Amino acid sequence: MEKEEYAIILDYLQNGYPLEGKMMPIAQAIGKINLTLLELVPRRGINLEAGEEVYIGEGKRDKIYYILGRLKREKITETAKNQLLEFIEKLVNENEKRFVDFFNKADALNKRMHQIELLSGMGKKHMKEILDKRSEKEFESFKDMKERIPNLPDPEKAVQKRIFQELTNMERYNLFTQ
Repeated sequence: MEKEEYAIILDYLQNGYPLEGKMMPIAQAIGKINLTLLELVPRRGINLEAGEEVYIGEGKRDKIYYILGRLKREKITETAKNQLLEFIEKLVNENEKRFVDFFNKADALNKRMHQIELLSGMGKKHMKEILDKRSEKEFESFKDMKERIPNLPDPEKAVQKRIFQELTNMERYNLFTQ
C-alpha cells in the first residue's frame, strides 16, 4: 500500500470536536491515493479551507503539524460528508479509465455474488450484460458502456455512490477503498 503524500481537507474544526473538551484545532481529510479518511492537526496559526490540498508526506509539512490518525466513520461531520461527495465526483471524473477498468476486470466474489452487483442499481441482469459486452470488446469509457448496454443505470454515479458508501458505512466488501 502506497503512503499518502497529499490529502484534501473535508472540514476544519477550529476548536476541535465540541463534545470532547479539548480545544485543539483538527482537520478532517481524505488521502488522495488510497482514499484514507484522516484526522490532521494543523500547525499553530494555520487556517485550513475545505477543499484545500495539503502535503502530509514524509518531508517538511508546511501546514500540517502531524497526522492524528484515521478518522472514524461516526466522527465525520456533515460538512465533511458534503465535501466528500464533491471530492469523489471529481476523483471519478479525473480517473475515468481506472473506474472503467473496474468494469472490465471485475470478478466474482463467490459463487453467488459478483463485484458488479455491489454497485447501486446493478443487479444480476445488468451484471450479465456487462460481462457479455466486455467479452466482445473491453469498455473504453462510461459513455461507451451506456451506448452498448441499453437501460444501464449510470455507471459513473454507481461508482461514486459505492465509494461514498464504503467511506461512511461499514461494508463487508470494499471495491475501491481500504
